[in-house]
Amino acid sequence: MRIEILGSSAGGGLPQFNCNCNNCKGYREGKKSIKRRTQSSITISEDGENWVLFNTSPDILEQIHNSSFLHPTKPRETKIKAIIFIDAQIDHTTGLLMLREGCPHEVYCTKEVNEELNTSFPLFKMLEHWDGGGTIYNEIIPNSKSFELPIMPNHEFYALPLISNAPPYSKYRDKPRSGDNIGIVVKNKLTGKKLFYLPGLGVLEKHIIKEMSQADILLVDGTLWTNDEMIKNGFSQKLGTDMGHIPLSGEHGLIKILDTLDKPRKILIHINNTNPILDETSKEYTELISHDIEISYDGMSIEI
Repeated sequence: MRIEILGSSAGGGLPQFNCNCNNCKGYREGKKSIKRRTQSSITISEDGENWVLFNTSPDILEQIHNSSFLHPTKPRETKIKAIIFIDAQIDHTTGLLMLREGCPHEVYCTKEVNEELNTSFPLFKMLEHWDGGGTIYNEIIPNSKSFELPIMPNHEFYALPLISNAPPYSKYRDKPRSGDNIGIVVKNKLTGKKLFYLPGLGVLEKHIIKEMSQADILLVDGTLWTNDEMIKNGFSQKLGTDMGHIPLSGEHGLIKILDTLDKPRKILIHINNTNPILDETSKEYTELISHDIEISYDGMSIEI
């Protein structure tokens, strides 16, 4: 399986258009230790020709432009053969509108996400007006049997519900349902190798930690360094956990748990522009790397 990181940032990217935090300011001033980052998305393939896209970032057109393996080779085609949504957040779904010329798209998501994208944020309804009827919906049922995608016959997929939060626009905000947020495990049926992708994680439940420990590649939520990061910077009145993201540092932070996991290659994704680890000269970056934890970046390529 080939895994390509299309976007590694949380919502807004880096630099965020209206943000002058240390990282955004530093990047604009040419600081070499800070990378440009688009909003979170990955794509995977078994054969290098047909791709499964996880989430459709608002930056999807830039991401495709920067990824030659996704470029068409025929007068009209797309290398993206299926799209999996792990939630209905704006920074994970809005880019679907940019892919309207490629309709219909094979879409996989939970019934809760499907509901949001047909009602509160009706992207699926809107796309019914484009060629082929917009989307072909395939339901993902968390904690159920695995499902398969025809373009990756040697792999199986299964979903685990995560405790995070519903989108800010949703009537379920601060009272999320099981199925509003999922993590996806992709397992090679021939080798047993596993990818576990969970870019939004608000609570570390025992069954999630167990699944993390069995992964070969762990792509996990690295949004914030401290729980009060947004408050301290004057950008929000909410804690990270209020937004559905467990912080990296602290007694109950993600690093403590990752330190107990021996098997997986640990890679952070969905990293907010305010997070000090994004400056490779920061003490937080040095501390993170000392724990053998990597930071994903746009254009990162992984094979298992």
